[in-house]
Amino acid sequence: MARVGYVFDPVYLEHAAPGHPERPQRLEAILEHLRRHGLTEELVHLPARDASAADLERVHSWEMVAEIRAKADSGGDWLDPDTYIVPSSYAAAVRAVGGCLAALDAVLGGEMDAAFCLVRPPGHHATPTKAMGFCLFNNVAIAAKVALEDKGLSRVAIVDFDVHHGNGTQDAFYSDPRVLYFSVHQYPFYPGTGYWAETGEGDAAGTTVNVPLPRGCRSEEYLRVFRELCAPVLRRFRPELLLVSAGFDAHFADPLAHMLLSARGYYEIASLLRDLASELCGGRILFALEGGYDLDALAWSVRACFDALLDRPFTPDPLGDGPRVPGPDISVVLAAVKRAHHLDGLAT
Repeated sequence: MARVGYVFDPVYLEHAAPGHPERPQRLEAILEHLRRHGLTEELVHLPARDASAADLERVHSWEMVAEIRAKADSGGDWLDPDTYIVPSSYAAAVRAVGGCLAALDAVLGGEMDAAFCLVRPPGHHATPTKAMGFCLFNNVAIAAKVALEDKGLSRVAIVDFDVHHGNGTQDAFYSDPRVLYFSVHQYPFYPGTGYWAETGEGDAAGTTVNVPLPRGCRSEEYLRVFRELCAPVLRRFRPELLLVSAGFDAHFADPLAHMLLSARGYYEIASLLRDLASELCGGRILFALEGGYDLDALAWSVRACFDALLDRPFTPDPLGDGPRVPGPDISVVLAAVKRAHHLDGLAT
């Protein structure tokens, strides 16, 4: 059986604002589910650590880091209508980044085959100069920078299946050819970025791959994206590490979006990514939690990803496969992405 680790720290629960959908109960629901079903006995808990200011500044400006710390130290504030800071937010965010770095050490050091970082606040909307969209620091982007700058890697791929486009991650690597950023997301939708024509610039032209899907896509449409686009893109790039921004707000039960993925769909996606990691980068794969706001859907979907990483069969969930309705025709979107990235004729 694969050696799979998970990251969790109690400080992640201290970042909280009443009534906000990005709340501590998200992690509590996941952990309770894993414990109740015996999965924690098959996993290795990886202790988180605090990221250093130097780690944060690999992606973010020192002014941004200082502002978030100062606002936390002064009692908290709202950075925008979606994004809050309370006194413990800086500590939670620093350890969320550090949790991903601890998992990175374990995976690259050979202690773990794979890891899932159950961290919050999430990260993929945080740009180099701005916290936004529930996110303070960009956990996955910083992990990618550390892998490249400290761990001797030359190519890292980030796959983002959160229902929202990870504008912060895109901004961090838009001109960096060492990082492939692949995002599939609902479009048009928050934050308004992620059109298929956004493909990178300079030497990094072609290393940003956006798949902007219309609302109502089911697991069937998502799996077409991963088989027809993600797999050939990753095989061409040949990453040495696969990082996954794992958001679960594309689930049909999620209140903040309009997609129709199921836990079974997430299992299939995670299984495909696991297999690609095995094929391309020695199995080295690291998931980090992003969105997902229905507690039952979130818990079952994260569990489905753990089942995939452990190479276990899918465990049917009580929510089922979702509404039995036709999905939209995504052929035009797929064709546009294939043309933009010269994917016609590549093996899937």
